[in-house]
Amino acid sequence: MSADKIVVDQVTKAFVSDKGPLPVIAGVSFSVADGEFVAIVGPSGCGKSTLMNIVAGFERAGSGSVRVDGAELTGPSPKGIVISQQGSVFPWLTVQQNLMFGLNGVGRTDEQGGIPKERAALADHYAAMVGLKGFESSYPHELSGGMLKRVELARAFVVKPEILYMDEPFSALDALMNLRMRTELLRILEEERHTVLLITHDVEEAIYMADRILVLSPRPATIQASFQVTLPHPRKLSSPQAQTLREAILKELGL
Repeated sequence: MSADKIVVDQVTKAFVSDKGPLPVIAGVSFSVADGEFVAIVGPSGCGKSTLMNIVAGFERAGSGSVRVDGAELTGPSPKGIVISQQGSVFPWLTVQQNLMFGLNGVGRTDEQGGIPKERAALADHYAAMVGLKGFESSYPHELSGGMLKRVELARAFVVKPEILYMDEPFSALDALMNLRMRTELLRILEEERHTVLLITHDVEEAIYMADRILVLSPRPATIQASFQVTLPHPRKLSSPQAQTLREAILKELGL
């Protein structure tokens, strides 16, 4: 097993309310190994997104700690990038320009201050990788919802993050496009090594992609159960093993 990339140790969080402190997370501890894909599921309103914000460094825990490669997190880690359900594609930039946005350190500008060829080539490579070859000059309003999500995936991968923090990334897509994007993500992860932490309400999505699934309890959240997923890829959700695992997870969720 690889060394731990992320270590979450006894993290708690409470919000202020009219009735006093509202506990949201109550002593959550887990680790994610380097190169591992861990999914977190839980009931609606249990604090999944709050936990993700803490682990990604966008929110401070009430107590406890988060460490990345052994160093305690005090803010967003430069080693990670977030892909969320809201989307973060810039509407005023083309696909290629969106993908080049985080590549300011790649290549040198020419004498006229033009875009380095290395930067454009890298952007075009990842556009092709997610199936957007030929759309490099298109603007977001000219693309479908599924294509926009592909742009966001490519923009995440183009900066070569060590960690992908994914918060309900495909929840706004229809069922068919959701499945296509899951498959696309797994295909890319076969080519490039990344550590992935996924927050999802979709148990089948977690089973389809993750190496391990953590189940959160109702608020205030704790880790209620952990399931190792040993099914080989590509996974058939209709298989007896997948169905048994699904039933076990749903039972933990009270369904």
